[in-house]
Amino acid sequence: MPSRKPSRTQPATSGKTLWFSVAGVVLLAIAGLIAILAQRADLAPVEAQSAPPAPAPIEKRHIYSETADPKADIAAALVQAKRDHKRVILDFGGDWCGDCQVLDIYFHQAPNSDLLEKNFVLVHVWIGQMDANLDVPQKYGVPINKGVPALAVLASNGSVLYAQKMGEFESMRRMQAKSVTEFLEKWKG
Repeated sequence: MPSRKPSRTQPATSGKTLWFSVAGVVLLAIAGLIAILAQRADLAPVEAQSAPPAPAPIEKRHIYSETADPKADIAAALVQAKRDHKRVILDFGGDWCGDCQVLDIYFHQAPNSDLLEKNFVLVHVWIGQMDANLDVPQKYGVPINKGVPALAVLASNGSVLYAQKMGEFESMRRMQAKSVTEFLEKWKG
């Protein structure tokens, strides 16, 4: 049988030519999909859909007193907590700390403000630029070198119920208010 040669009107197909044809179709399909998605203004990027909403721009507030005596403040908070059947939250940080500012915002939003008021006495402990009152977080087992804000929860008798160990709240700007709600619910007693 004579070998059959392709005619000028019928080109030969090889595996390579076929691969380029399939690749071309795939590229055209991808380009078409991209064009369709670009026209759909109502679709948000995946990153925007999964990221927690950012808190409103922070207006820096004065939260931590540089002149307060944290030991006296904690003693007074324990007296009040015992009288009112509450627990004490120690919040270690500084006004310079954006994450501390966000935590304070979240503390004052519903439902956190009600949980805080009904169940806790809050004491803000100024730690300067990580160089003031360092004996106080150390006493309660809170390593502030892991970041601030750093929290501890005390029973009304002064015993430590919770001491933040791994900088759990040091990224408050990337967290949602519900993380504070969950914390308050867990430790309200």
